Amino acid sequence: MRIPNISDAEWEIMKLIWKSHPIASEEIINTLADKTSWSSRTIKTFINRLLKKGAIGFEKSGRSYVYYPLVSEKECVRAENSSFLERVYDGALGMLFSNFLEEENLSEKEIEKLQELLEKKKKQFSLRPKEK
Repeated sequence: MRIPNISDAEWEIMKLIWKSHPIASEEIINTLADKTSWSSRTIKTFINRLLKKGAIGFEKSGRSYVYYPLVSEKECVRAENSSFLERVYDGALGMLFSNFLEEENLSEKEIEKLQELLEKKKKQFSLRPKEK
């Protein structure tokens, strides 16, 4: 399944839908109107774009519409990460991590978590059958 390209504004709507679905259009509009400076018309435009992209589906419930995701948050995050990595670092994951680690101030706990993840990956790699 192809993951649709979702804009930054559309991500805000998707986060709401992933968090609590099915969700009524009024709830999306009220939540985002409070959080952003978007008008209800703008929010409806973003919802319609997501529908056209196949990111969300809807059902009519009485006089309103309720929306639900057609793509998972995990799939979208993975696609976005991959797209970012290609755009900014030409796919060089090591360069991304090097720049991140050099620029960011990490707590001891965050460093320990990263070490754990790297060790886990290292073990997975060493368990793979060796290629001839």
